[in-house]
Amino acid sequence: MNRLILIETSTVLCSTAIAEDGRIICEKISDEPRAHASLTAKFVSDMLKENGLKVDDCDAVAVSEGPGSYTGLRVGVSTAKGLCFGAGIPLIAIGTLDTLAWQAVDNGLVPEGCEYIVPMIDARRMEVYTGVFTTDGRQVSPTTATIVTGDSFSEWLDKGPVLFIGDGARKCEGTINHPDAVFAPLAPKASGMVRPATEALKERRFKDVAYFEPFYLKEFVTTVSKKKLF
Repeated sequence: MNRLILIETSTVLCSTAIAEDGRIICEKISDEPRAHASLTAKFVSDMLKENGLKVDDCDAVAVSEGPGSYTGLRVGVSTAKGLCFGAGIPLIAIGTLDTLAWQAVDNGLVPEGCEYIVPMIDARRMEVYTGVFTTDGRQVSPTTATIVTGDSFSEWLDKGPVLFIGDGARKCEGTINHPDAVFAPLAPKASGMVRPATEALKERRFKDVAYFEPFYLKEFVTTVSKKKLF
């Protein structure tokens, strides 16, 4: 039996799960704003206790590597590293776009005749982090930060139905008006990581726990408040 702890904190959802042999046995999710730091480790601890497990009863920890929220990714990766260091188990990283693509496939969201899935993570204004995947989970275009217009993804839409999934898909519904565009504005969940994470475990595709960093795609930019404090 293989057992995985799954952690997904790249967007507004704080989501954790435990999988055994590719099957989710428990899951915890919260959309409470700015609660990733307080909930992620607690969710993992609660799941383990509820199932009579310890961290070292698991074979690896899989975490979202991004792209996504800077703060959310830092919380998820820090939690995963702490679990791996403490229990001496490997770290697996799964791209957020991969998670969304498999979430679509495993939850039966892919429409009939659809050959392409476009996961979208909300960035700012009309920008999304995105890439194009086939319905067997293979990425066929690079991950980019893209400003969405009415002509975006036309080369894929002209081939037939395309599923746009993710929190970034919501704001694109009124912009991409192609008749073959189908939208599923869902946030990525830890349960969506189970297939790629299980495959990574089998192939022993592990990350260096000490040096692994999230894939932010764009640098985090701080701003200085214009309000006078004194």
